[in-house]
Amino acid sequence: MSNKKLHLVSLGCTKNLVDSEVMLGRLREYEISDDASSSDVIIVNTCGFIDAAKEESINTILNLHQIRKEDSILVMSGCLSQRYKEELQRDLPEIDIFTGVGDYEQIDKLIAKKKGAIFSPEVYLANENSPRVITGSNTHAYIKMAEGCNQNCSFCAIPSFKGRLHSRTVESIVKEVKALVDKGFYEFSFISQDSSSFGRDLGLKDGLIDVIEAVEGIDGVEVARILYLYPSTTSFKLIDAIADSKVFQTYYDMPIQQIDNEMLKIMKRGFGEKKTIELLERMKSKKDSFIRTSIIAGHPEETEKSFYRVCEFLKEFKFDRFNVFWYSNEESTDAFNMKPIKDEVIEQRVEILEEIAKKTTKESLENIIGKEIDIILEGESDEHEYLLSARPTLWAKDIDGDILINDTSNLPIKFGALYRAEVTELAGDRLLATLVSLICI
Repeated sequence: MSNKKLHLVSLGCTKNLVDSEVMLGRLREYEISDDASSSDVIIVNTCGFIDAAKEESINTILNLHQIRKEDSILVMSGCLSQRYKEELQRDLPEIDIFTGVGDYEQIDKLIAKKKGAIFSPEVYLANENSPRVITGSNTHAYIKMAEGCNQNCSFCAIPSFKGRLHSRTVESIVKEVKALVDKGFYEFSFISQDSSSFGRDLGLKDGLIDVIEAVEGIDGVEVARILYLYPSTTSFKLIDAIADSKVFQTYYDMPIQQIDNEMLKIMKRGFGEKKTIELLERMKSKKDSFIRTSIIAGHPEETEKSFYRVCEFLKEFKFDRFNVFWYSNEESTDAFNMKPIKDEVIEQRVEILEEIAKKTTKESLENIIGKEIDIILEGESDEHEYLLSARPTLWAKDIDGDILINDTSNLPIKFGALYRAEVTELAGDRLLATLVSLICI
């Protein structure tokens, strides 16, 4: 088996990526290959969140089927496979093995059978004992704290196929982080659908604060951050705990989706405009904080007035980053049967929001010019052979972009190491910086 090749495509979010890494851990006897056409096993871990993601998943599967070699095994796993299991098994004879979101640790047994389908009733949640091959970095790893979600947002289908909140124990998370530190990892991003609700199903009142305090006590953790806070489960106490932490970055990723009171009610966000803004202002008051959000354009019943309100708020508040999502009408959601907004109106609103995002992101970048910051040197730049790519420790990996190092000050260069750098200018949409000192290797 040692000469057999595996090609894996992980689509969608970083939570999906963790599950893909578990599958790689179960299939260590395979050589991981970038070439699907010569691979013996091809796995596509799909996303089923919104229409664009569903389309990408199906197109990826069909394109890989076109180039696969004879006798190879094509596997479809993940959220889309789980959500539409009956239809996909009926309509995609190209697929050899179907599996959903409950059987990532069974992937080796499934492949041994070469054909079939398995969909366990329980959603899989990796723990400290799960085999895993971390991809994309030798120093950064994602830690999945929980699966599922207890929120009832009108537009979101995730609870229908991921179920209710299911948290790991704090002890399990600590064991996994310690094991990864022993392997040389020092940067961790803690993720789940609704991270600020972590531990509520286990009876923990401030579960995420418990995680912060526990991780701070682990020697070797240099940088950490939390992704995906939810407004109605985020407290001032949590915001303060993140800001006061020595290792957790003052990084707040809280998708608000809208800000107009009427729309927040329609979207079943559980929090109104006043309280949402109070949370955001508390975050902004923290020294060197970085605030990211996301906005949905064109949700049913979004009036001109409510759209104008969110535009004005985004201009005023000046998020460091915000993503714009085109509303996707998902069956099994409350919004599915609401009166839709015309596509051309949504398109126009997306363009307006993206223009605001460009301006506020530029302002956020300009605010760093002249400052000294901690950065992780990531590798050679795609811009020019004489430039290096680095990421401020405050920015999330794979999400917030990079900065370019154009002067190394003759310091020893080690990719993956932590440095101090001075940001000197903004060239186009990327910052340039000079290395000042080496913090640690």
